[in-house]
Formats: sequence, structure tokens, C-alpha cells
Amino acid sequence: MKELLEIIAKGLVENPDKVSVTVDEPNEKGIVVYHLHVDEDEMGRVIGKQGRIAKAIRTVIKARATKDGTKVQVDID
Repeated sequence: MKELLEIIAKGLVENPDKVSVTVDEPNEKGIVVYHLHVDEDEMGRVIGKQGRIAKAIRTVIKARATKDGTKVQVDID
């Protein structure tokens, strides 16, 4: 899952070396939180107009997680 998120984000930005993903342990509700870190100058590329790209990224990751039977949340930092 972490690799999928990195691949998607690296495809969107101009400087893919500054993309990183950290993963938190499942919380009390069983939700795993993925933190996507990108360069501040490229935050707009990952979020998109009115958050459409961010929403699409979250949809893809949640779909993959559903296939695995897990609950996830994607935070863009």
C-alpha cells in the first residue's frame, strides 16, 4: 500500500526525490494512517483544484485497502 501511494505521488510531482510516505500503527478503530509528505512547492500538484486529485488518490488507496480487508486514511502533509 505504501509503495502504491509513493508511485502515484511521484508521478504527479516534478521532484520525486522529495516524496515520502510514513505509516502509523492501527489506531483503536483499526484505521491505518498513511502520511504523504511532498515538497511544499508541489503541494498544489498533489492536492489539485478543489482537492480533486487528493480525493482521487484517497479513493484508489481505500479501494486497494478494501480488497485487503483493512481500513486506511491518507493525510497529505
